[in-house]
Amino acid sequence: MKKIKYFISLFGIVSIFLVGCSNVIENEERYIQVQHRIGDENKYANFKEITNNEQVQKVKDILNEINWEHAKVNMTHPPDYRFIFPYKNPKIESKAVTYELWITPNNDKVELVIDAESNYIQLDTRNSAELFEILVGEELSNQK
Repeated sequence: MKKIKYFISLFGIVSIFLVGCSNVIENEERYIQVQHRIGDENKYANFKEITNNEQVQKVKDILNEINWEHAKVNMTHPPDYRFIFPYKNPKIESKAVTYELWITPNNDKVELVIDAESNYIQLDTRNSAELFEILVGEELSNQK
């Protein structure tokens, strides 16, 4: 009976520790690192870092509301922009999901791909404009 109580106590302590650690990482602040394509090739340079928590959360909200299509897409050119959500704390390492962004020919919508997950979506005009404004700092309709 003592062994069972000891095991249950030990299990409880380990469970609390694991849940506590996962919440710390989950609640850790992130920022957005944006890269833009250089020329017509698949080469990118750092473009912008978004550290404003409200803007980061707004982008997360837009991405979380998406009903992604599971599809492997073949675009005519490399993405116009790429972005990831690294942790602000450099001691925390994680595999970052890379979001790839294309501007549609009419400059009214953006298309997003998570290549590693074979996910695709074309956002509506409102979410496209809002996302682009945060990520690039310009109006989507003003793009060439």
